[in-house]
Amino acid sequence: MKLQQVFSYVRKAIDDYHMIEEKDNIAVGISGGKDSLTLLYALHGLQRFYPKHFSIHAVTVDLGFQNLNLEEIRRLCQSLHVEYHVIHTDIAKIIFEDRKETNPCSLCAKMRKGALNDAVKKLGCNKVAYAHHKDDVVETMLMSLIFEGRFHTFLPVTYLDRTGLTVIRPLLYMNEADVIGFVNKNQVPVVKSPCPADGNTKREYIKNLLKTLNRENPGVKERMFTAILNSSLKGWTNN
Repeated sequence: MKLQQVFSYVRKAIDDYHMIEEKDNIAVGISGGKDSLTLLYALHGLQRFYPKHFSIHAVTVDLGFQNLNLEEIRRLCQSLHVEYHVIHTDIAKIIFEDRKETNPCSLCAKMRKGALNDAVKKLGCNKVAYAHHKDDVVETMLMSLIFEGRFHTFLPVTYLDRTGLTVIRPLLYMNEADVIGFVNKNQVPVVKSPCPADGNTKREYIKNLLKTLNRENPGVKERMFTAILNSSLKGWTNN
């Protein structure tokens, strides 16, 4: 996938859900994975021609794993002339050594988001961009249906009352396959997650389930996404 195609998907999401306003200062959460780096490329490129002027910062929350190497990400940000900030934490130690969590993902996500929000507030940012794509939207809905018994997923735009920050998700119209295609075509320097729970989670189970459903019923993922768009879920009606 070409960068211009990524711009098209991202700009449509931003316009449909009014994600960016004049003089926004946006922190891009960078895990080092394919999704967050694609988002960084997209927002960096959009700065050149989007009618509303905005600035971006790249921010990584370092969970404290010893084998995490961020040098390629640092070099990428330097080449894009984007400020890069690494927030060092002891989250990995707390979860895996101190608490010995058997189901670490929920607590880790909560602590990671808390550290990210605190950091970006200090940077003077008013928005945080997460790299959730279309597959993430549908997978979250399926997780909610199967494990919680409700029809729910995250929103394109979420205002966080407690912090005063607004979360935006500009990749929501992109398929994961689109992201993979972009990363492979452009040799984006993806950093593999060092987390020992990576690939062994409820979300991974749902991801594989969705792949099976879509293989056996071609187009089912798109129909599920359309059901979300057409639902009465607050925040999903673009205007």
